[in-house]
Amino acid sequence: MTGPTTRQRGRRGPLDPVVARARRAVRAALTGLPAPSGRDSMPGTGTGTGTGTGMPGTGSQQVDALVACSGGADSLALAAAAAHLARRGDARIGAVVVDHGLHPDSAEVADRAAAQCTALGLAPVTVERVRVQPAGEGVEAAARHARYAALECAAARAGARAVLLAHTLDDQAEQVLLGLLRGSGTRSLAGIPVRRGRYHRPFLHPELGLDRASTERVCAAEGLTWWDDPANHDPAYTRSRLRATVLPLLTRELGPGTSAALARTAAIAARDADHLDAEAAALLDRIAERRPGCCLLPVEDLRAAPPALLPRVLARAAVDVGAEPLTRERIAALEALVAPRSPTGPGGAGPVQLPGGVTARRLRRDVNPAGGGSADVVLELRGPGLPRDRAAVAR
Repeated sequence: MTGPTTRQRGRRGPLDPVVARARRAVRAALTGLPAPSGRDSMPGTGTGTGTGTGMPGTGSQQVDALVACSGGADSLALAAAAAHLARRGDARIGAVVVDHGLHPDSAEVADRAAAQCTALGLAPVTVERVRVQPAGEGVEAAARHARYAALECAAARAGARAVLLAHTLDDQAEQVLLGLLRGSGTRSLAGIPVRRGRYHRPFLHPELGLDRASTERVCAAEGLTWWDDPANHDPAYTRSRLRATVLPLLTRELGPGTSAALARTAAIAARDADHLDAEAAALLDRIAERRPGCCLLPVEDLRAAPPALLPRVLARAAVDVGAEPLTRERIAALEALVAPRSPTGPGGAGPVQLPGGVTARRLRRDVNPAGGGSADVVLELRGPGLPRDRAAVAR
């Protein structure tokens, strides 16, 4: 699809307010990035110059950010907003286009997206060709892993301290609905993080966010031609069905603003989840006895933990000794080890096998066996390949 030939850059006349909001969202995302060595200015101060293309650590050749551009309306709108800052000299911003090679026209689409990014004034602009090789995880997940690996490589080459991703309020709404349908907890309902590590999502900003229609409006105002990925309409994917059927139905029945309301829910849930995670980490630090590849948790302390913190403490302790991220079912199995024994309810000594080769069991441990001291009960989480403590027995 294409918009009018008159572009907002070099415009004569009023600036489209949606274009202005997109630019403010990108500026907000870049504000506060730590200054690299050898540079005194910060993005957004108006003092930066140039669009260097060198390697990391070379001072004037380092870029502030890369825009991840697919050629879709959302990422081209992001590229246009970022390019405005680059042309003003406020930041050094390049772009990277990842060609997944999943459809016959993918190379042409990637090259056209790169050409538009270059025309907007972004530099450097590179195209990364990747091979998507599903290994029991599905094409969508394999493509995501390949894409992020390519983005990491591109960011390292360009010395980028941030990678800008173009997720919209609609993407966030879909993620919240997926979490609800799975019966997930607070962290899942928090949806897509606005920022994680070097990855920033300006269009998810709490006050400056843009929905999908707004990104198309930005592209039309900038005279950009965008590509509509047919995979976004493939009913084989749950997200595509949400996008094509469920969200439009909710908007028709409940009125406009549905996506924005769900995105606000995600922002609130993210804040709550961050607090609960921090509380769980502090509790774990207080009660855990850590050894190489092993963690012992007093069952008495675990039983006294608030119900909202217990699953987080158990999951974090398991990951700390080498487990892969736990499903809700595996966390429930750990909670059953903590629960008192009951003829009809949960409880038991284990062992419980966790992904990554970690084993969990409830043990009675002699506190002072030589002096005939008392015993306490602990939950032991032991990493792969480590022998059991012979001084402890299952209880």
